[in-house]
Amino acid sequence: MKETAPRRRIAASSYLNTAPLIWSFINGPNQEAVELLTDKAPARCARMLVAGEVDAALVPVVEYQRIDDALLVPGVCVGSHSAVRSVVLASRHDDLNRVRRLALDDSSRTSVALVKIIFREFLGFEPEWRVMRPNLDAMLEENEAALIIGDPAMKIQRTGLTVLDLATLWHKHTNLGFVFAMWMALEARSERVRTIDFAAARDEGLAHLDEIVSAYGSLLGLPRNELESYLTNNISFALDDDLVAGLELFFELAQKHGLISQRRDLKML
Repeated sequence: MKETAPRRRIAASSYLNTAPLIWSFINGPNQEAVELLTDKAPARCARMLVAGEVDAALVPVVEYQRIDDALLVPGVCVGSHSAVRSVVLASRHDDLNRVRRLALDDSSRTSVALVKIIFREFLGFEPEWRVMRPNLDAMLEENEAALIIGDPAMKIQRTGLTVLDLATLWHKHTNLGFVFAMWMALEARSERVRTIDFAAARDEGLAHLDEIVSAYGSLLGLPRNELESYLTNNISFALDDDLVAGLELFFELAQKHGLISQRRDLKML
């Protein structure tokens, strides 16, 4: 009897913004061929990839420059051309220039680097950083602003706070879109990953947005029209020229400000 090849293992966060990318691996034709591991923290997906626990992972893009043998899966991403809604700074001040202490969500890596670039490059100063678990009330007890990402960012009660969208701030200063995460694989495992059609899986997920919105509506407690608008207007799942240009500028500025030690060219799987 012919042995069945072991299923390839992939990892992704379970935020709403990843749902169209992983729907096929949970509900579609890819579920038998791929074992999907989910975690609410994108940073932990990067650790799983480096540790060899998975063959591919949806990873914060800044980690591409920190993992020497990482390859990017082409054409698929979690990005935004203007306003992302789920990566925000919540501040007790209406002017970021007044912020002196800022709490950083410990589940994020790309967004943390983006916040530091915004302050260092665009605002010209640097507050005191404090890495904390993503609990907004606790973060704002002793800090003037907080970085919150993912589904918790969409549920922030905005009364009494100034909530600023990081993709909007990036676009304001660069006129470019921003990429937050991409599928990556280590070069040593690339052959196992090449047979996974991540673009087709994305397209299938986007064709089932009604089901995704229904599932997340009860989880997030947000109106259906808000979730639909978020997935169709705020998030871009296709890596186009604008997002590539934004990604390359982000890496350039990350190197300039010492957030990465080297800057590799984009190398696709």
